[in-house]
Amino acid sequence: MPRILRFAAPLAVTILGLAILAGVAADQLIGRWFQSDLAGRAALIQKTVADEVGRLSSLGDIAGLKRVFDRVAADERVTALGLCASDGSTVAASADWPKAPICAPFDGKVRRSWSRQELAGNAVIVSRFPVPSEGPARAVFTIVQDAGFTERRSLSIVGSFAGVILLIAIAGVLGTAYIVRTMLANWSSALIRTLDPRTPTSEEPEIAPELRPVVAELRQALRDMEVSGPDAHRVKVDWSPETLQALIGRELANSQVIVVSNREPYIHERDESGEITVRRPASGLVTALEPITRACGGVWIAHGSGSADRDVVDSRDRVAVPPEDPSYKLRRVWLTEAEEEGYYYRFANEGLWPLCHIAFVRPKFRREDWEYYKAVNARFADAVVAEAAGPSPIVLVQDYHFALLPRLIRQRLPEATIVTFWHIPWPNSEVFSICPWREEILDGLLGSSILGFHTRFYCNNFIDTVDRFMESHIDRELSTVSTGREATLVDDYPISIEWPPEALAGASSVEVARQTVRERLGIGADVKLGVGVERFDYTKGIPDRLRAVGILFERHPEWIGRFTFVQVAAPTRNKLEAYQGIRSESEQAAEEINSRFARNGWRPIELLIRHHEPAEVMELFRAADLCVVTSLHDGMNLVAKEFVAARDDERGVLVLSTFAGASRELLEALLVNPYDNDGMAEAIDRALKMSEAEQRGRMRMMRELVRDNNVYRWAGSMLLEAARMRRRRAIRKRMVR
Repeated sequence: MPRILRFAAPLAVTILGLAILAGVAADQLIGRWFQSDLAGRAALIQKTVADEVGRLSSLGDIAGLKRVFDRVAADERVTALGLCASDGSTVAASADWPKAPICAPFDGKVRRSWSRQELAGNAVIVSRFPVPSEGPARAVFTIVQDAGFTERRSLSIVGSFAGVILLIAIAGVLGTAYIVRTMLANWSSALIRTLDPRTPTSEEPEIAPELRPVVAELRQALRDMEVSGPDAHRVKVDWSPETLQALIGRELANSQVIVVSNREPYIHERDESGEITVRRPASGLVTALEPITRACGGVWIAHGSGSADRDVVDSRDRVAVPPEDPSYKLRRVWLTEAEEEGYYYRFANEGLWPLCHIAFVRPKFRREDWEYYKAVNARFADAVVAEAAGPSPIVLVQDYHFALLPRLIRQRLPEATIVTFWHIPWPNSEVFSICPWREEILDGLLGSSILGFHTRFYCNNFIDTVDRFMESHIDRELSTVSTGREATLVDDYPISIEWPPEALAGASSVEVARQTVRERLGIGADVKLGVGVERFDYTKGIPDRLRAVGILFERHPEWIGRFTFVQVAAPTRNKLEAYQGIRSESEQAAEEINSRFARNGWRPIELLIRHHEPAEVMELFRAADLCVVTSLHDGMNLVAKEFVAARDDERGVLVLSTFAGASRELLEALLVNPYDNDGMAEAIDRALKMSEAEQRGRMRMMRELVRDNNVYRWAGSMLLEAARMRRRRAIRKRMVR
């Protein structure tokens, strides 16, 4: 209590002194206001009766003047009115005209004046106005007003003002004393020490338990500001699985991470002999997110699609993975055949996929598919809530299969940090308006804390779409969107591949790969080799690419017999008519070109329709002279980056579509319009003729970019932003408390 008094007493005296000073200043100000008001009123009276007073004075009508003066003097603030002659005598006056001398002699050049006088112990204001005449002034119209009225009114106002100030001062002192009682003891010294990084830990003062979390958060915030300052662009991090795990340990210690994706990282299959085998799908997503899930001992929730998936899970539909060193749980969600058909094949891949890709395939939206999509998203939300160990997990939601999931999670876990990444393009608002349930999808995604896209262009498209269809507050400078709830950060996080790719471990040299591939395909050692690696998807532009190769042979026949193009195309989504059609079109294009140009056992196009393991793909990349990636529209396209990563010999040329997100980064590729077959043919010709020196220069720059901006950086950037959000939220929460 004495400590509080030592603080509160000087504060009270200070506030009281300020109140007195404010009262004095207010008294003077109010006094001037009222006196100015009296002068103004006198001028108004003079202007009102001047003509009449002048007329009556010129007629010598003394009685008339008295009547006018008595009428005006009825105002409580007017004491008396009179007319003074130049010799100082009173010509006419109101009944209350003072006995004390008011009039004074003047020489005819009198001007209007204003003065304060004492009459019989009373303060008055005397205003004098010359009466208009053709020559020198012969009389002065004089108005006497009570100044005590203004002083009494001023004193009343100042008294009330001082009372209010005093009450505020008392309330301020009491409130401050209460706050000081709980915080003053250690706050100042702890804050000062916290802000000074030079203070040794051993010299830190004892910090009150309730302040320790806040001090720790402030220290971390200062470290963030140091990294985010003017020199932040100079900071370089070599991102790797170890870097990512260190980041998690430092920034997200004791935080639960839950990953949600349609595809599972491990699939249990039963082979022909009845044995259960584990298959790990080739996926950049798994490569990026598994180190996070392992480091946190988290949970990965996915659709269980393997033939033996149900046989290995526990009573909660979970299985420990990886099989060789279990470190996290894989939670499987079961879908009926009808649910998988409606949610995945139809709504997601016949509706959203063509809607978001400019490939001129009409999206199909059906009410029953939408109902399945909603039901499956709700099923996954149930799984997330069931797996959450506390109220604020970090939930990483992946892709267009789960547009509704962020909002469903937010409604049940309002303190969760939800990071959603949309792996495909986002169209402009006009195109997105095609979707009948556009508002529901936008609202679902805005349940995210962070919403990521591959490029800034897609971010802008999303923000413009929200601006058009939803009532929202958009801060384009900060790239945030709010619909009355907590704001969503919309930012670009270009996805990439692991560096170095695991498939390169133990790979043969480029020379050996060239020899092996050519022998396997029956291609001569002197034949140039081009490759394309895709799924049979209509967004990849495979038929147009093959036709461009045909045009190459037409316009540059010197390449006939000297160049072979190998197109690897893995079957996918065979249930869908559009995918069946693109395969037939590609096969027909390859057959036509081969029938026109093949000779002496040489074929211009080799179309390999099967799944290739990552090691096989890397071998093809290392053997090739060029790689052609001509997507009609792609969020990123990791094939382009995989080709660059495979070329540790710094050779080979990348021909890349301008409509692939990778073209925003790999500027040293030969960029082409995939709708211009003639242009693609000329780009392939240029690639085949490019000198080794130019190849090395281009490839070296692209490899540096892919190395630095690898998949661990992609994941780490989003996690860092999530960690900052959580710290800011924690600080606000404690401050409010």
